Amino acid sequence: MNCTLCETRKEKRFCPALHARICATCCGTHREVFLDCPSDCLYLKQAREYARFRPELLEDERWFAQVQVEDDFLDAHPLLLEDLAERICKSALGNSSLRDRDVIEALVALVRSFETRANSGLHYEPTGPSLAQQALIQELREVIADYDQEGQETGDPHLQDSDALKVLVFVLRLALDRSSGRPLSRGFLEFLRTEFMKDENNTQSRIILP
Repeated sequence: MNCTLCETRKEKRFCPALHARICATCCGTHREVFLDCPSDCLYLKQAREYARFRPELLEDERWFAQVQVEDDFLDAHPLLLEDLAERICKSALGNSSLRDRDVIEALVALVRSFETRANSGLHYEPTGPSLAQQALIQELREVIADYDQEGQETGDPHLQDSDALKVLVFVLRLALDRSSGRPLSRGFLEFLRTEFMKDENNTQSRIILP
């Protein structure tokens, strides 16, 4: 039988997004583009194993290459990193329509805001093009504010905007690295859900540098 999509090539695999059989070419071409692939799809999992770091990301302005995140920097703020990741996870669980690109665009807007604050002291409130992105931006702002307040209550110094900026840039780079870059990708969100587990008995972050 022929592929359900192209109707020319022979079908080779079952597509759980379509509940039909398609060819390997259509699977690779349309995966996470207009096929909303479920996370348990075998072929999606295989693609994520091979589709790792894309060198072109280093030239992407969203990488914010001008922001230096030292290898040992995150050791100073592991809980902030975990709190941000946990909040993104909860947002995704509460909104099934959230995709990697929504998270990435929200993080880009927030990074630009904190970069401006760190460099000039000027404050502005970024907004995303969608309500989901705007909500996520506000939630992540609250995470940072709560972390700063709790730290000061225990005697830690005020969290510098430049430090918050570095943590946000790290999370953004991780999102860019773990996402396929396709419109419907949830690779980053799935990574957080499966690899990032906040263990109350272990305060060390399991998130690994991209």
